[in-house]
Amino acid sequence: MTTSISGRSVDDLLPPFLRHGAIAYMKGGSLFIRDRRRLPLEIVDIECRSTEEAAAAIKAMVTQGGGPLEAALLSLLLASRRGEDLERAASLLSAARPTNSTMRRTLAVILRDIKGGKDPEEAVSEAFAYYDALYDAISDIGESLIEDGDGILTRCFPEHTFMLSVRKAKEKGKDVKVFIPETRPYLQGAKLTEPSLRAMGIECYLITDGMGAHYMAEGRVQKFMTASDLALSDRTVVNKTGTLSDAIAARWHGIPYYAFSLSIDKEASREGIVLEERDGWGEKGYGAKMLYPLFDVIPSELVTGIITKEGII
Repeated sequence: MTTSISGRSVDDLLPPFLRHGAIAYMKGGSLFIRDRRRLPLEIVDIECRSTEEAAAAIKAMVTQGGGPLEAALLSLLLASRRGEDLERAASLLSAARPTNSTMRRTLAVILRDIKGGKDPEEAVSEAFAYYDALYDAISDIGESLIEDGDGILTRCFPEHTFMLSVRKAKEKGKDVKVFIPETRPYLQGAKLTEPSLRAMGIECYLITDGMGAHYMAEGRVQKFMTASDLALSDRTVVNKTGTLSDAIAARWHGIPYYAFSLSIDKEASREGIVLEERDGWGEKGYGAKMLYPLFDVIPSELVTGIITKEGII
């Protein structure tokens, strides 16, 4: 396990929802994925007995953000133990979340290593260790951008890198406050981000999705920081719906917007971005039809910088 500040592991520094075993785990030949749609009031783990079931769970938003990557790594490992076609397994898992290319590219690297003779158990274990170290390194850079007294607006569930950044800022004595939009319709902000920050002792406030600009105008927000489901080499960012309006408001108020990225997709282009969209919920009660786009594309003009392991791009 990668060690971080004060000799503690990255896992020790993270809130309970983000620790290994609380995202996904293997038991009795099955993959169990923690159902983030039920958190924080219920702890329910969805059993996936095959790669197809794991891919279906990922597509159904049982886990989101960085969760699909961890679930996919374990699912691929189980597929190898079952003697399945690993290329097919990786293809099924990658297709479950086409917008976020980090999972697809990580699985491709693991497949290449296995074809080169590496043991699948070792390849997956190395991937977990690599990402732990990556979270630690990127959060060091994120922490350096946070100043004492900062109010930070985020969006959705920014996960490991953001959580570690504010944790490290607090442990260095910086006074930090985080404003968290609910993030409709699955409420990742309300159900995941707010409880996680509160568990780490970070002062935080849950707000509705439309309140970000209000607190910017009041001078209570000094930074806008999010994760990114996809980041391009031209600094275009793809993140949860609502991020674009927040970024526009941040630019208007002169507030920097930083997005964390585990890996820049150097092959993708703005024109080739695949934006997932869930089916609307149909007619509800009084006849309203609902639409549900998952992501916004935030043009580079609105992005102050992308925080990567190489530094700020």
